[in-house]
Amino acid sequence: MTLRIAMWSGPRNISTAMMRSWENRPDCRVVDEPFYAYYLHKTQSPHPLFDQVLASQPASFEEVARDMSDGFCDRPLQYQKHMTQHMLENCDLTWTKNLRHCMLIRDPAFVVNSYTNSRGECSAEDIGIKRQFELYQAISELTGQNIPIVDSMSVLNNPEKAIPAMCAALNIECTEATKHAMLNWPAGRRDSDGAWAEHWYHSVDKSTGFAEAKKHTLDLTPAQLAVVDEVMPFYEQMKAKALLV
Repeated sequence: MTLRIAMWSGPRNISTAMMRSWENRPDCRVVDEPFYAYYLHKTQSPHPLFDQVLASQPASFEEVARDMSDGFCDRPLQYQKHMTQHMLENCDLTWTKNLRHCMLIRDPAFVVNSYTNSRGECSAEDIGIKRQFELYQAISELTGQNIPIVDSMSVLNNPEKAIPAMCAALNIECTEATKHAMLNWPAGRRDSDGAWAEHWYHSVDKSTGFAEAKKHTLDLTPAQLAVVDEVMPFYEQMKAKALLV
């Protein structure tokens, strides 16, 4: 029987590096943003590679939810990388009952800066931080799980401790060999990468592990700072509950 792990984050939040980490475990299959086509179909948001994304995945919420909940997987673990903004308001979350959940968070200032650099604009809705907090509350209540929250900065600053701590919080084995695999992966594109990888995954394609956090001062515009201020209270509530490493 496959244990399904749902990792919820916004974009520009080391989420793809985390997917690489889990995919490098020999006992794990990964799924890259399975609700992306559904989100684009519903919102018609003009994202890069819009047509390619729609052509690459089912756009039916029910079909994707059913597959993520109990579809076939040939490994003991399945790691699902989910973007919180893809889970639109009033979505039926009952499919999440069969999964083990985790939240990946990042300081909104860095998210806004990175997202703007990649797409040229950024709204509070684009980065899904408020939605992440809402999903944390809703899924916690629905599943009764004490959902671990992982701060991406902790992972970048001390992956040797953060990765085993995350696995322990999810009650998933992490031997020394497993830890080594999760901290060291080969560079390059994967067959599991979504159709949007061509636009978004340039940096992670070159990576072979979690890169040390860059120490630099951000110079955000007033519009960017307004987005940070809007979502910061939701981030801070989750950060207060994050795993200590």
